[in-house]
Amino acid sequence: MSDQEEGNGYFKETSCMNEINVYIGGQIRKYRKANSMTLQQLADVIHKSRATVCKYENGEISIDIATLYEISQALQVSFGQLASYQPPLPPYTPPTVGTLQRSPFFQAKRLYFYFYDGRYNRMKDGVINIHEKEENGSYRATLSICSVSGNGRSSESYYNGSVLYSDMLIRFSFVNQYNPLEEDLLYIFNPLEFRTHTDGLLCGISSADLMPCAFKCLVALEKQELNEELRKHLLFTKTELQRWKKLNMLLIDNYETGSRQV
Repeated sequence: MSDQEEGNGYFKETSCMNEINVYIGGQIRKYRKANSMTLQQLADVIHKSRATVCKYENGEISIDIATLYEISQALQVSFGQLASYQPPLPPYTPPTVGTLQRSPFFQAKRLYFYFYDGRYNRMKDGVINIHEKEENGSYRATLSICSVSGNGRSSESYYNGSVLYSDMLIRFSFVNQYNPLEEDLLYIFNPLEFRTHTDGLLCGISSADLMPCAFKCLVALEKQELNEELRKHLLFTKTELQRWKKLNMLLIDNYETGSRQV
């Protein structure tokens, strides 16, 4: 390896570490403020100086695992909620016309998840990360959902689970890290044509009142803008409501209507 190649590798590694430090620092600041805790209060709990905690939050210095665990305990969050950094993935490249390939949802390592919560009149978004294959043929997967409570305070919920693929449908099964009773089942269509989004149905329980519930959702290969167009796409249509009333069954179509260009 030449000196230039070695130098480039060191620069990339250093840049990645800086990104991780900044991300973890931002998570610490977010959860510290969510707990109405000052820098000094957190510093006192973990036996560090206020200046050191400030550098942690600004991503100026790395945090050893033991200290990060202490911080997670002080903030009453899981270790993973602070250290859940995921490197950015390259943008999705559509297949060349005339080539025979499987649906891009088979190959994706990260998916972006959206649904509309009418209780708070807000769209919610999440990230699904797909990991290694398990012995039973499914793949390990994790889900994080950004939530905003009624008082406007934001937080993230974390789920562990698996994903199983078929030609028509993709099934995700997730369990809340903090509440094993909350197991969510997400079915999405595996579109036959090549496109960067698909619809599905999320079934589980409401974390607020522990009632069974289901949401219409959109899963995409790329991040979506949280705008009015997306909100309308996530709402149940009159046609869907009429069909549910007639069949007494919740059904979701996956027809490309052309009304949403993703």
